[in-house]
Amino acid sequence: MTRKQNVLALLVAGAVTVLAVAGLSDAANRAAPGNTAEPKISGTAQVGQTLTASQGTWSGSPTSFASQWRRCNAQGNGCAAIGGADTSTYLVRNADEGDTLRVRVTAKNADGSASATSNATDVVKPKAAPPPVSINGCPAAGSGTLDVGNVAAPARLLIDGQSVSPSPISRSTGDVTVRFHVSACNGRSVQNALVLAEAIPFQQFSIPAETPTGADGWATMTMHQAGAFPASPRQQLLAVFVRARKTGENVLGGVSTRRLVSFPVRLNG
Repeated sequence: MTRKQNVLALLVAGAVTVLAVAGLSDAANRAAPGNTAEPKISGTAQVGQTLTASQGTWSGSPTSFASQWRRCNAQGNGCAAIGGADTSTYLVRNADEGDTLRVRVTAKNADGSASATSNATDVVKPKAAPPPVSINGCPAAGSGTLDVGNVAAPARLLIDGQSVSPSPISRSTGDVTVRFHVSACNGRSVQNALVLAEAIPFQQFSIPAETPTGADGWATMTMHQAGAFPASPRQQLLAVFVRARKTGENVLGGVSTRRLVSFPVRLNG
């Protein structure tokens, strides 16, 4: 073989090697998606609730995803596709009660597709019971603390308890902590009622922001002494205007209530 032929053979071999390496590199870069973390379902498995599915984590840089919700037995087996349930969210249906749900996500790119299925949800619970029918603005059944949202006119809130600390209030008192109890519907404590308290005359103590009542029906607020206290050298009482209302209602309407209370003042001693 001549020198020229040897050079030509070497060039051909080199080109083949380059093409082979390029082919291997291109093959490595071309691959269908692969699932590295399964999809997950968030939300409450209950009729009437909406569940949301994540896509999971994938290799292969998928360019699109498709979801398919599946109804399974209580053990999460025997799954079947649910017609029309092909988005990332799913409104739980009556037919799902007593079963579990899974979602199958399919990822695609130019080189192919792959699917992964989530774990099963909890067993689907029945739809939540509707709010009890009210009688005169009060729930027809139940006991214990009421949420203010379940109280409606003609029922009214009632401010039926109050306390102050320190007691009596003295000339040197800097902060006064006041507490008010709100009830309705034959003495049931009311939670989430907004309570406002203002000392009268004004400018004796600061006016705290409206404060919601807790699970025990009490709202606690702190008022800071202002320049106009005491209102008189002979002042014996601190009068406080108190209002309790329901969020979103007119302060003078709905179930709101108002009351004037007083706390003892001792300026001497």
